[in-house]
Amino acid sequence: MKHKFHFMAILFVLTLAILACSLGASDGEDTPATDVLFQDDFADSSSGWDSYSDSDGATDYVNGVYRIYINDTSTDYWANPGLDFTDTVIEVDATKVGGPDDNDLGLICRYQDVGNFYFFIISSDGYYAIGKVVDGSQELLGVDNMEYSDTIKQGNTTNHISADCVGSHLVLHVNGQKLGDVTDTAYTSGDVGLMAGTFDEPGTDIHFDNFVVKKP
Repeated sequence: MKHKFHFMAILFVLTLAILACSLGASDGEDTPATDVLFQDDFADSSSGWDSYSDSDGATDYVNGVYRIYINDTSTDYWANPGLDFTDTVIEVDATKVGGPDDNDLGLICRYQDVGNFYFFIISSDGYYAIGKVVDGSQELLGVDNMEYSDTIKQGNTTNHISADCVGSHLVLHVNGQKLGDVTDTAYTSGDVGLMAGTFDEPGTDIHFDNFVVKKP
């Protein structure tokens, strides 16, 4: 099994920009327009996500994708479009372009604030988990450690990640395969988002594209 999930040093990245929806995103399936609640292919840098950078990392639009870069250890950065949903299916294409394979990257749902939300993560060396943050304390749901799956494409490549947040049911799919399935009642609604982070080595560099939020 992989090392225990780290306690993240949190950077709060929350946009206050006017919310907008960028056209042309694709989740890899033919989704009826009426089922799409929000989508963004990040071609429009005014579509509602934050642009932030400091010496430890950055979250920003770059060449038609959304980039999260972390140049510190045991740290996660994330970004939110400033929306509010109840039951959702969230999908994104996530590509590792730099840094260690021992990382984390994925999706957020039912985001309340910096210290309260659900997360669905994988790593570029093949591990995954579903977890939550409550009052700033993080825990994995249903497991003690991130678990391994050869469904996850390793190294500098793209994985399609999907998170279901429906009632108390939380499900993680990667590349079309269900990996995690848990129940939890801490949060019933909130924002969505993207996240990426480091463990013992800095340099995690993830590009996100084709972000879609759908009705379940």
